[in-house]
Amino acid sequence: MKWLLLSGALLGTGLAAPAMAADLSRPAPAPAAAVSAPPVFSWTGFYIGGNAGYSWGKGKDAADFYGLDPSGWSAGGQVGYNYQFVNNVLVGVEADIQGGDISSGAYGLSSKLDYFGTVRARLGYAFDRVLPYVTGGLAYGKNTITDFGFSDSNTHVGWTVGGGLEYALTNNWTARAEYLYTDLGSKTYDNIGADAGLTSSTTRLGVNYKF
Repeated sequence: MKWLLLSGALLGTGLAAPAMAADLSRPAPAPAAAVSAPPVFSWTGFYIGGNAGYSWGKGKDAADFYGLDPSGWSAGGQVGYNYQFVNNVLVGVEADIQGGDISSGAYGLSSKLDYFGTVRARLGYAFDRVLPYVTGGLAYGKNTITDFGFSDSNTHVGWTVGGGLEYALTNNWTARAEYLYTDLGSKTYDNIGADAGLTSSTTRLGVNYKF
């Protein structure tokens, strides 16, 4: 009986040894590859771009009296810098200039905004690649009033406020839609012997290249 038990134990050990050897010879499974999260987009940096839009306005003082309410298309460019904090709040500064055909005429008089531009601060909150923002600052523009062929021009300085929504198409290219309200104040025009000025609302689309 003891011989039978000893023979069985030896047989079991002999059968188990090759199986254990086979298990030890198998290569260990490769560790699973680590999955890294995509990098979060940052708005920090300099940028340059272009824009085009439409403006409609209202004359001030004598321009309002004569019904000179300029409107028309414009196009131009902008340059700026953004800084995004770790809490996703964004601050920036931007300067732009536009030219176009923003004009009006009545009763033998005409008014034309030859060019206009702004220097503005921007404040926004970044939702990754989506950036809503508000903006405001200084505005300037050259306006010409013609009275039966006699023209006088003035450079106006005023203010502007607005807001917009910008989206990062790639890591370098962004697109935006923007609205600005601008008040360029009034200046004296010698050919009409009175003060005149204008306000305007502008909606525009733009693209930027971020460095």
